[in-house]
Amino acid sequence: MNMRVKTEFFKNPKNRELTQTELDGLAQELDQIKQEVLDDLGEKDAKYIRKVYSAVRYTGIAGRALLFAGWFPPALILGAGLLGVSKIIENMEVGHNVMHGQYDWMNDPKFMGQNYEWDIVGTADNWRQTHNYTHHTYTNIKGMDDDIGYGLLRLFPEQRWKKGHLLQPLYSLPFCVLFQWGVAIQNLELGKFFVGRKTKKELWDEWKPVQDKVAKQLFKDYVFFPLIAGPSAVPVLVGNLIANGIRNVWTFSVIFCGHFTKDVEVFPKTVLQNESKGHWYMRQIRGSSNLKGSELFHILTGHLSHQIEHHLFPDVPARRYRTMAPKVEAVCRKYGLNYNNASLFKQSSQVMGRILKYAFPFKK
Repeated sequence: MNMRVKTEFFKNPKNRELTQTELDGLAQELDQIKQEVLDDLGEKDAKYIRKVYSAVRYTGIAGRALLFAGWFPPALILGAGLLGVSKIIENMEVGHNVMHGQYDWMNDPKFMGQNYEWDIVGTADNWRQTHNYTHHTYTNIKGMDDDIGYGLLRLFPEQRWKKGHLLQPLYSLPFCVLFQWGVAIQNLELGKFFVGRKTKKELWDEWKPVQDKVAKQLFKDYVFFPLIAGPSAVPVLVGNLIANGIRNVWTFSVIFCGHFTKDVEVFPKTVLQNESKGHWYMRQIRGSSNLKGSELFHILTGHLSHQIEHHLFPDVPARRYRTMAPKVEAVCRKYGLNYNNASLFKQSSQVMGRILKYAFPFKK
């Protein structure tokens, strides 16, 4: 069945509407790209993720060691920076990708998607539900994908405008700096509680595992390490605070640039009616955007700089997206689909433009 987007939903003229025959062809070609990679998985991929895992460990140790000398300003700055980089890589290149099951084939307990717990206040179980299942299944479908504005921001004209959105250029800043906390509470769906669609008991049962994870993270970063630092307790605490802030801002930036740039589309629930695989693939392409950059840049983004490829192939080891991208782009060009790829500066400018524009009740 061909997609028929309602007229009140934005349609990017850069994308051509496809017939079912074309959608089937799109799916076949993208499946082939994926299968070629799956057939080639092996020791080099296992070696890579183990190497990255070691890099997380050693940059973390070096950062924390420098923070113990944090009364010396250069040590505080370098220590917080290294620890921030460690947290970024752990969250994005290891945690996010491992939890997608990208390395389950290794049968290594450290890299099993259902077992991994990452270094943020949000629980891995909640992330696997809100992100791995809900977001990747219902990508950019209004009313089903909670990642559209995270319940706080109006980023598309299709979202209902409220007076509170006038302040979103202001409150988007603390949301950026505290992004891990937004991830932590997303699965609680607090809006349902406030309108009476969720009981206190239901909310409490959902909050308890989050509370345990929050307590563990706060104790580690702001009690345990400052205590063992003795006279350097204050710079260690400050350094941990800075490192978490660095990670939050970077993660927010990469995720928002992958989902909320100018040409990204949202869809009505009706697209799910008899949705074919080719149609699902097309929705991922039209609802995502990529970032250009160096190899190191891609690693620091967890290869979510290739958000299009990630949405198409979430269970493929992300390091492979770089080699898959030219093939995906060629397929997009063949079928008249916009391959949204630009620099971090350009994409982030478009995101900020959306935050500012749709703070007001614009309809398009």
